[in-house]
Amino acid sequence: MKKKCGNILVVDDDKDICSLISNVLIDRGYSVLKATDGLKALEILKKEAVSIIISDVEMPNMDGITLLREVKKENSDIEVIIITGFGTIEYAVEAMKLGAYDFILKPLNFSHLLIIVERIFNNKRLLNENLYLLEELSQKYHFNTIIGQSSEMMDVYEKIEKVSKTDATVLITGESGTGKELVAGAIHYLSRRKGKPFVKLSCAALSQGTIESELFGHEKGAFTSAISKTKGRFGLADGGTVFLDEIGDISISTQLKLLRVLETREFERVGGTETIKVDIRLISATNQNLEKLVAEKKFREDLFYRLNVVSIHVPALRDRNSDIELLVNHFLQKYSLETNKRIHGISKKAMTSLKACPWTGNVRELENVIERAVVFCQDTVIKPEHLPEQLKGSENSSGITLKLPSKSLEIAERTLIKNVIDETNGNMKKAADILGVSRSTLYSKIEKLGLKKIQKR
Repeated sequence: MKKKCGNILVVDDDKDICSLISNVLIDRGYSVLKATDGLKALEILKKEAVSIIISDVEMPNMDGITLLREVKKENSDIEVIIITGFGTIEYAVEAMKLGAYDFILKPLNFSHLLIIVERIFNNKRLLNENLYLLEELSQKYHFNTIIGQSSEMMDVYEKIEKVSKTDATVLITGESGTGKELVAGAIHYLSRRKGKPFVKLSCAALSQGTIESELFGHEKGAFTSAISKTKGRFGLADGGTVFLDEIGDISISTQLKLLRVLETREFERVGGTETIKVDIRLISATNQNLEKLVAEKKFREDLFYRLNVVSIHVPALRDRNSDIELLVNHFLQKYSLETNKRIHGISKKAMTSLKACPWTGNVRELENVIERAVVFCQDTVIKPEHLPEQLKGSENSSGITLKLPSKSLEIAERTLIKNVIDETNGNMKKAADILGVSRSTLYSKIEKLGLKKIQKR
């Protein structure tokens, strides 16, 4: 039988019982070590890695309770199961106070013992998986994933480093696709809350009822589809950080409830009366001008000041043109590995085309362009023919003519979006894919640029 992970140390001065327990565990595939008293057990622990100790209480030289105390002093990760023929409450209470996982009586019920052992290993496995996922998330939101060496990005890095050491509320501003979520994640994973949840929610295109349920949770029966109670993002993030993207899209009513959470760290679930307390840090982001929304009475002024304790602006890609080459090389390496292609670089002509683009979709759009180029490249170098046709103002493979006027960025953006939507017959999903943005961002752009009579489907 294949050995299961983690050694189990069985400690009992009765050699027959020690062997019996060991054999039962070995038969189940566990790796077992044996000791006849506490002192010998400690000697083994100096040489061998052990996950679980199963120890008798009454033993010569060092009893099980003293062994438990010494083990927990040196390595609290080792779980200890105490067994004894003397079933006193005093023993049980003392063992549990010292950190024993369980306390069981002789004669042993081996089925019960195996259940406890299996539970311990399952818990350890889940803990290790969670630690691995946490490490992966930390890497995803590390400084290394925010690419840029321009002075504008150096200012962003400096603010991230300073604010991450505090619990201050942060407002991240910048256009869609600039990397606001990466900045929020970096703040969380550099903070004291990094071991707790980083919970995200995009507020775009969510109705008032939906967003309040998402934020605060709801009670069973609070509305037609509420078939069970849910915690909501604030409840899930207790001890950690909540990141609310596109915060400018929430209704005035929801703004008032959010203000209360920021002031008191309290809320009630939708349809509930119980007041719930949470310890969270709030980071929000927007591509809108909140001060303008405040002036137009579309956003509460008091909430704006609560959100804007520290402000970090993520610059548009066109405002840090010197970072384009760094980003291109980063995405080129990333997608070459993913597609198992040996693409070593990009031609000067192709790079010139990339640097000349206005990048209305910012870093997200650039990443999509490089991913597409890698997919179509059958060479070792990315060349102009591997880039989308809209970069050259000609007709792309979909037959969509995309000509970029040079009058102004806003006119260019309006024209580009209108052309794509017109020539996809109002298919918003296809249009968003071509433009390299999300549908919610595309809807926001349509409203902002005054484009009317768009068929949404």
